[in-house]
Amino acid sequence: MEELKAFLVKLMFCQGISNIGRLKLLNYCLENQRTALSMNEMIQIAKLFRTKAIFEESFAEADLLVKQNTRSYFTILDEIYPEALKEINNPPVLLFYQGDLSLLAQRSLAVVGSRVSSTYGQKVLKQLIPGMVFCGFVVVSGLAKGIDGLAHKMTIANDGQTIAVIGNGIDCCYPKENQALQDKIKQEHLLLSEYPDGVPPRKYHFPMRNRIIAGLTWGTCVIEARQRSGSLITAQLASEEGREVFAVPGDILSGQSTGCLELIQDGAKCIMEIGDIIDEFEYFRT
Repeated sequence: MEELKAFLVKLMFCQGISNIGRLKLLNYCLENQRTALSMNEMIQIAKLFRTKAIFEESFAEADLLVKQNTRSYFTILDEIYPEALKEINNPPVLLFYQGDLSLLAQRSLAVVGSRVSSTYGQKVLKQLIPGMVFCGFVVVSGLAKGIDGLAHKMTIANDGQTIAVIGNGIDCCYPKENQALQDKIKQEHLLLSEYPDGVPPRKYHFPMRNRIIAGLTWGTCVIEARQRSGSLITAQLASEEGREVFAVPGDILSGQSTGCLELIQDGAKCIMEIGDIIDEFEYFRT
């Protein structure tokens, strides 16, 4: 098993292959009791025909990158890997981390929302976050500007625990204004990333990050979201994986509320207070 884990780690430092491609190679190895594959096998199984040259070159250089890596990580083959995350359609084969891994075993809620939070959104967080902490939820979010960053900050201020999932290497911070918050989370909470150190934030990283936020948690609570926002992607992914989706209603005349109101129309539970959330979880009814 250790040889197969080493193979997965090497794949994480390769270009020209997606997480879905890595999963195809992992599943083939598990089904056929293999711990490694030839280059031709990898290209055929993961269908890397268009990116063959890039993959071949980066695979040859990956051993050095693995040796240079000092960042801690766990793989989908490790016991610490959350079962809830394994259940999603495209679970990450490996996550880099810094902080307290014990938080992964605790019940958690995702709190996401607009990058431009209003006074109303901030007041909603002040009302909901203390209740989430009191009920023992680890608050999971994406360390973005606005609602995400505020959710982390308020959780910490209320002596709660939080997990941040980011769309770049752990040695980077985006946005820069959250550097102190990211450092605090690394030291006392948990920071997760699918990307090795040195990888900068890229636009397509964030929808990928959102699936991890949705996959880690029992449910996703959206506080302020415009149409077609990243928060709605997280909510959609949560719904597709059979997780609870909650939305806080807002002003029907405000663009900040459009996404949340549409979620409620589509079946998300309307949240007015923390009791509306805990009522949905069997844990609190036993």
